Amino acid sequence: MSDVMIDAADGGRFSAYVAKPKVTPAGGLVVIQEIFGVNAVMREQCDWYASQGFLAVCPDLFWRQQPGVQLTDKTEAEWNKAFALLNGMDQDKAVEDLKAALAWVRGQDGCTGKAGSVGYCLGGRLAFMMATRSDAEANVGYYGVGLEGLLGEAGNIGKPLLLHIAENDKFSSPEKRDAVVAGVKDNRWVTAKVYPGMDHAFARPGGEHYDQDAADEANRLTVEFFRTHLA
Repeated sequence: MSDVMIDAADGGRFSAYVAKPKVTPAGGLVVIQEIFGVNAVMREQCDWYASQGFLAVCPDLFWRQQPGVQLTDKTEAEWNKAFALLNGMDQDKAVEDLKAALAWVRGQDGCTGKAGSVGYCLGGRLAFMMATRSDAEANVGYYGVGLEGLLGEAGNIGKPLLLHIAENDKFSSPEKRDAVVAGVKDNRWVTAKVYPGMDHAFARPGGEHYDQDAADEANRLTVEFFRTHLA
């Protein structure tokens, strides 16, 4: 478990947390942060994916504004800062940084050369964008925000995409949720699973809406999905 530096496509370098599995070569995973940066939750998530047999890398997507952000979801001040960073993010450039991280992990000696992405919250949205804009072998989004605004790109998806959707996501609405499900149902590459009664971030350990049963189910499906498509 360590931090590395990755070259951005348009100049500059950004940090990323890397967790390596016990057995290599392994499939690579770009783990995409929430709005709180590459914090303890994301690092523990990478460690968990490594324990499941993947080479996991979580890049710092706020580096263009402020490198090294590590916030929690426990105080109003941190939430305010997180939303300010979200609002200041150029998501198109963030996707380019994710593609750079994807290329980096594929090039590691411990990687099979196959790699995907998995993201949470903001990262869930960016994982959808990776499915439409990158050549990642497979992508998974947990409760992605604003996916209804990306449905115009859904026709570009030609690799497996798994979406975990919270039925009662406080950052969405029933109408938006239904629009996303309807917007991807005819694409054979996309699986959208709605979790009844769940709220945003139901899979974040220690979070306000954490639900172990739903989280365990989503995580089990995610690992099976990547073991299938990154083999």
